[in-house]
Amino acid sequence: MRKKQAAARIDNRQALRMLKKADLLDLAESADMMRKRLHPEQVVTFVVDRNINYTNVCINQCRFCAFWRSEDAADAYLIDEATLFRKIEETLALGGTQILIQGGLHPSLGLDYYTRLLKSIKERFDINIHGFSPPEICYIADSSEITVSEALGILKEAGLDSVPGGGAEILSDRIREQLSPKKIKSSRWLGVMEAAHRLGMKTTATMMFGSIEAPEDIVTHLSAVRELQDRTGGFTAFIPWSFQPGNTELQAESSGRRATSSGKINRKSGFAAPGSPLMPATAVEYLRVLALSRLYLDNIPNIQASWVTQGLKLAQVALRFGANDFGSTMIEENVVASTGVSYRVTKEDILSAIKTAGFTPAQRNTAYQRLRYY
Repeated sequence: MRKKQAAARIDNRQALRMLKKADLLDLAESADMMRKRLHPEQVVTFVVDRNINYTNVCINQCRFCAFWRSEDAADAYLIDEATLFRKIEETLALGGTQILIQGGLHPSLGLDYYTRLLKSIKERFDINIHGFSPPEICYIADSSEITVSEALGILKEAGLDSVPGGGAEILSDRIREQLSPKKIKSSRWLGVMEAAHRLGMKTTATMMFGSIEAPEDIVTHLSAVRELQDRTGGFTAFIPWSFQPGNTELQAESSGRRATSSGKINRKSGFAAPGSPLMPATAVEYLRVLALSRLYLDNIPNIQASWVTQGLKLAQVALRFGANDFGSTMIEENVVASTGVSYRVTKEDILSAIKTAGFTPAQRNTAYQRLRYY
């Protein structure tokens, strides 16, 4: 059975050809069929949670990020305990089961800060902490002069339940060197995830596309994620989302590649030419990448639609392009909002979108266990 599955797998050459040249609706049909095989009950899940960004101070200063601030900036902040607890109480009152807690790499914070933060939450609240992306984990480990595995073990004991896939962007060091030269390399991002999986911690994987990468880089990213999942099985979901250029250094430099000088997409390749004005990925590009992700990542059970960057209607369409999860109600979101993109939806909006698309909505927890059907 395994040999048959391996033989049927999409290889990198096929994936690149599909990304560039496959008919969009043919791609959608194939991805939808795979979704139906994996999730035949026609249920689309979502989680009720809140993104809590504990600080916007970050030494990485990534060129694609509009959220970071220097430590001495007038609008730099570090969340206080009372505000943190109030946000969690509000989340629980709305039926939330998870908080996604992430922030910048603050030069004044050490391991003690993170362990105190986790313990203080767990002492007061029964909620899953999905927290600290691989760059944060590496920063905590490096600043404490311990290994990543040791840092994860300490954080897990203090209350960390699972690790989000942030900081992946594109897992190609050639691209990372241009986008975020101070951030960890691809191998370290993958190393954090593998270490977490070995400790029994589940994680998600993400991909931010639509900045300066080429189609080949997208396939490289998918390949790295699939190979790690083959070894560990620790990824619960994959979330592709498109770069939002507003208020970023990349936008200011107009050095992106999303459109030709005439503002039209290069339809021959399916993607725009490098060196042209920076524009967000189109709906077609988003759906194409999403569908390929579903087809290529045959070992990851869940593919998440991104209403946060695409809006409610396109996320709804994504349910017919391979997605089986609608993501989070996201009671609060700050990072994407800092680019000027601020789609806001309610739980009722999500329920309506899922039902209208012909599916049954189900609230889930972080581990994708279904808690309630609607």
